[in-house]
Amino acid sequence: MSAACDRTNEPVIEMRALSAAAMKNPGRVVLEEVTWSVGAGEYWVLAGPQGSGKSDFLMMTAGLAAPVDGTYRLFGEPMPIFEGERLATRLRLGLVFDGGQLLNHLSIAQNLALPLRYHHNLTAAEAGERVQALLDLTGLAPWADAPPGAVARNWRKRAGLARALMLQPEVLLLDDPLAGLDPWHAHWWRDFLRQLAAGHRFFGGRPMTLVVTAEGLRSWKGQACHFALLDKKRFVVLGNWTEVERASHPLARELLAPELAGA
Repeated sequence: MSAACDRTNEPVIEMRALSAAAMKNPGRVVLEEVTWSVGAGEYWVLAGPQGSGKSDFLMMTAGLAAPVDGTYRLFGEPMPIFEGERLATRLRLGLVFDGGQLLNHLSIAQNLALPLRYHHNLTAAEAGERVQALLDLTGLAPWADAPPGAVARNWRKRAGLARALMLQPEVLLLDDPLAGLDPWHAHWWRDFLRQLAAGHRFFGGRPMTLVVTAEGLRSWKGQACHFALLDKKRFVVLGNWTEVERASHPLARELLAPELAGA
């Protein structure tokens, strides 16, 4: 990951003095005064305990809610984006929900096809080749015709990832992707995300910008280049892994504990 860590590209995510609210309770502020910049091709892990606002912040970053205060720009465009004429910018970003958030009345393959059918107006047959390619890439082919409720959580999470990758986003946000996974699946996720960050050949070899939320830090050693904490409504940038290990911040020490390492 050293080459990726050395990138000094133009920012794709820019936040200035931003405050974010809880998605389910817009009157409750979960983060305040966030000033943060993410360069193209960077790989970030945002860590914090349950209730720290990680998911709320990621949903706001995805454009599902507006900031309470401050500014947020994605590729230079003010967020959130709801206008049709600016939709192309919004579609340069993909979001992977914790648990996949799939539609259970559709099969796994039909869920994956939704972005192509909705945004590119393709028929099921026209989307089929691309869907099959992503099913194969993510190991989901055996469950293509099954409804999400009939497959294990491990595979539902992968289906959510495959759906988010369908439009080949330049920025990918992932909400706690390792949560609830067994060691084998957790290893697959870390390896696959590493390939995306380095430039997966399936997506043309272009390094993808990744922002991941997590409850622990140790599982991400050797993966991400940039780390930050969400602690008591504050966004605390720690730096690279060496700086994480040297950090004196009490929450950083807590989230480095071996028992939080997961797989």
